[in-house]
Amino acid sequence: MKLTAKEMEIVEILEKDSRVAVEDIAKMVALSVEETKESIKRLEENKVIVKYISIVDWTKVEEHPGVRAMIDVKVTPKRGVGFDDIAERIYRFDEVNSVYLMSGTYDLSVIVEAKSMNEVANFVSQKLSTLDSVLSTTTHFILKKYKHDGIIFEPDNKDKRIVVSP
Repeated sequence: MKLTAKEMEIVEILEKDSRVAVEDIAKMVALSVEETKESIKRLEENKVIVKYISIVDWTKVEEHPGVRAMIDVKVTPKRGVGFDDIAERIYRFDEVNSVYLMSGTYDLSVIVEAKSMNEVANFVSQKLSTLDSVLSTTTHFILKKYKHDGIIFEPDNKDKRIVVSP
């Protein structure tokens, strides 16, 4: 889909902060409120804007929802469909949050969420590794999130100046 310059501006604004009021967006892109609403609706209908989300710092919540793992997966692509078929089979699992086709040693990167490390291990051993096209996996548990989608978690605000004494 070819976006107009105004639509591109709208997408960039909403990508940075999806809570910006339509009236504010209209002012920022020099369109009427009605034109802005129509543009946003068109972007949503054409799946340019897929979903509005919140970024949550779960370390601030006592009842942490579980663990996240990044799993590198080496697969054998199928003739005629390449990596798409196996990627679809993987992303249909409830535990899977994201799947990316990657360059490098591994073919797919899979982000998994579970209640415990044991659940991730069971997912890998009982579901993921049993798929025909999967040759090998490497699991990395995410221990701490420093930055996500451009948002810095707990920035270091310490004074880094050197103390000079007379």
